[in-house]
Amino acid sequence: MAQARDEDLFAGTSMSFGEHLEELRGALLRALVGLVIGTLIGLAIGPYVVGVIKFPLEQSLAKFYKDGSVLQYEKFLKEQEAMGLSSPYTAAEVQDLVENHYMVFTMYQVHPTAVRRSLGLEADSKKNDGTPAPEIAPKADDRPSRKEVKESEATKSLSEDKKVPPQKLEPLTPLFVWQPVANDERATIKGLSAQEAFMIYLKASLMAGVIISSPWIFYQLWNFVAAGLYPTERRFVRIFLPISLALFFTGAAFCFFVIFRFVLDYLFGFNRSLGISPDPRINEWLGFAIFLPIGFGLSFQLPLVMLFLNRIGVMSVENYLAKWRISVLVIFVVAMVLTPADPVSMLAMAVPLTALYFGGIMICHWAGPKRTPLDA
Repeated sequence: MAQARDEDLFAGTSMSFGEHLEELRGALLRALVGLVIGTLIGLAIGPYVVGVIKFPLEQSLAKFYKDGSVLQYEKFLKEQEAMGLSSPYTAAEVQDLVENHYMVFTMYQVHPTAVRRSLGLEADSKKNDGTPAPEIAPKADDRPSRKEVKESEATKSLSEDKKVPPQKLEPLTPLFVWQPVANDERATIKGLSAQEAFMIYLKASLMAGVIISSPWIFYQLWNFVAAGLYPTERRFVRIFLPISLALFFTGAAFCFFVIFRFVLDYLFGFNRSLGISPDPRINEWLGFAIFLPIGFGLSFQLPLVMLFLNRIGVMSVENYLAKWRISVLVIFVVAMVLTPADPVSMLAMAVPLTALYFGGIMICHWAGPKRTPLDA
């Protein structure tokens, strides 16, 4: 009876290598069709996707220059106090303008006489003293003679020979030009070429297509995995598919809305410590903004993969616990490869993945011992 039961259970479940390849080819083809349809939809919403991608970078740039305005004015206040001079604003007023009104300033050191002349204020003051204004051009009869010109040149050369020291300039006056941070050119994202905007639109549309078609792609991949399993094991695929999608979108959203802020603040803060003003390019940011959330989404599949391997009997809870040191090392290496070359990005991925690894062990323990086909 046991032999007959085994034959009925495993009948028709084994696949040859060629059949596996054929199943994989069909799954990839169906996934590609879904990706094309998703990309066409992404082309229609491409401009909105570009705006969403730019949002974290624009917010971090605005924060960088708002904080920079506060720090610059605090330094200016200390210099003014050291020289015994007054300041146009208090520190509290600047903080209010920056934080509550989203304003930033650019400070210029200007010469007051030059400013008055450029505005025509000195000319007006001379006209108001009662003397007639000089004519624009002399009349033909009033032109100087050759003798007068020679005497004028001689007087000029004599004054130059005496090297009369120039008049002492007035001290420079600080001029604060305030504007909304959204209008500040420094806080805008720039491109390097005319065709860069079009390429960004295509990449953003492709990314949107991947996200839109991801449920269908995951469904095809899990169906390919299920084709090589026993009938009693295939039901796990139906359970794991929605959980897999939820973990993928959770990881991508966690990266986009949480991790990006800390990573960008750290990188811009490092720029400030070196006295370097950031001037990010949209093309460079796009690659960062696309691949890092996808990497987070895929890495968040770890507990599900661990549970799946446990349920089909490949790994046990004891194996996971015995190899946790090696697993954590592998997690940090993978995080180093998938993230940019900065420690904050690596830790931002490695630490949640380590927590997910031990969470996966707990889930495998709560799910109970693995089931074999004979247990069905």
